[in-house]
Amino acid sequence: MNNKPSTRSLIFTLYGDYIRYYGNEIWIGSLIELLEPFDHNAQAVRAAISRMNKQNWIANRKEGNKSFYSLTEQGVKRMDEAAGRVYRLEPQQWDGKWRILIYTIPEEKRNIRDELRKELSWSGFGLLSNSTWITPNDLSTQVKDIITRYDISEYVHFFVSENIGPQSNANIIRDSWDINHIIERYELFLKITKEKYEEDTVKLNEGKLTNKECFVRRTNLVHYYRKSLFIDPGLPQELLPENWIGDKAAKLFRDYYKILAKPANAFFEEIFSKGYSHMEIDSDYDVYDHPLL
Repeated sequence: MNNKPSTRSLIFTLYGDYIRYYGNEIWIGSLIELLEPFDHNAQAVRAAISRMNKQNWIANRKEGNKSFYSLTEQGVKRMDEAAGRVYRLEPQQWDGKWRILIYTIPEEKRNIRDELRKELSWSGFGLLSNSTWITPNDLSTQVKDIITRYDISEYVHFFVSENIGPQSNANIIRDSWDINHIIERYELFLKITKEKYEEDTVKLNEGKLTNKECFVRRTNLVHYYRKSLFIDPGLPQELLPENWIGDKAAKLFRDYYKILAKPANAFFEEIFSKGYSHMEIDSDYDVYDHPLL
């Protein structure tokens, strides 16, 4: 958890946790300044932005000699999906059905297979058997987007089904996901984050944390929680072990996030507004629509 995040990954975190609530666009100069506390220089930021632009995650516009970057429709969908998992306040209710995706990608398109596996795993599917992926969650929209993005409709079958045995739902979970590994990741998150939360609660009460420090802490918190969360498929409560450790991690994340939120926003707004010469941060922006604020 202490490995330095990549520039690209941090940019995604900033879009998901801040920029999308401030009009979805940012000046490249502000983005560079926001990433300086994480030891990512201007060259690294520009290189990452260029790659994200070519991959259709972000779009750019020019205003004089200034470049501004906003999420594309594809980027907004990805951020919405991520936010739905990171900031989820209540577990999903299960309708008792399984969604099953089967594909047969030809050898000449084998590079797509690797990308497809990553996409399905990221979205919360588990690998039940070779080329057969399963989830109890309704991910129909995500599946349609993936099929369209990779143009693979002729190679994919997607079903909604019920389990009539002989294997139990618990066995399906065991065979499709490494629950022990997920638990280990949450245990690590709790071990490291609980101590930091307690220390920073005291520092904030004593006025010993700057807005900039709170911004760095909140961004790192979201980044590392997101990394832990995205190996967790977000299974409905009915399919989870009793006293699921993910619930403890989610509560700690929310509690820590809330104490950092206001000063972190203040720092972000100070840097963000430099890109707009006549702009004030006001109610026109959706920052207070944030699910944790």
